[in-house]
Amino acid sequence: MRKCYEKNYMNEESVSYLPVTQHDPATHDSPAVQGIGDRKQIRISGPQDIVEARQKGRIMTQEIGCTPTQSTLVATAISELARNIILYAEHGEITLVKIAGDGKVGLQIIATDKGPGIQNIARAMINGFSTSGGLGLGLPSLKQIADSFTITSKPGQGVRVDMLMWLGDKSGQVKA
Repeated sequence: MRKCYEKNYMNEESVSYLPVTQHDPATHDSPAVQGIGDRKQIRISGPQDIVEARQKGRIMTQEIGCTPTQSTLVATAISELARNIILYAEHGEITLVKIAGDGKVGLQIIATDKGPGIQNIARAMINGFSTSGGLGLGLPSLKQIADSFTITSKPGQGVRVDMLMWLGDKSGQVKA
């Protein structure tokens, strides 16, 4: 099922994408969403770090009780974010946090770097746009699999991507 999104410009350097059904544009920062369990931070500076970040993400999804498909989506999101860090900024960090709120459990994935930043976030979110010669599907695809997606960038100062993926409910029932 394809999600419909509202684009919220928090300022000219930050864009938040949320499902149209969500009313609070700051849902991922609201008191209803709380970190549970461990917080994993992985320094990203080479391909081996992508593997480590994926593995930690898979372990966290297994602890939540996710389906193999959900675990693969999480690992794919982590891979894309970590690959972007290496490609555009050379090094940065991926932070993984198990979250709970409104009877649901999931994972927050935060990617940060201090690289050159994104000159035009709106353009970077268009399918097919790439500055590296790739397919230009990375960030737009991440937006589609996330339950909330915020990207903040200040040219010359780096990028922060914050994704929430709700994966199940607190009773152990995972999303279909």
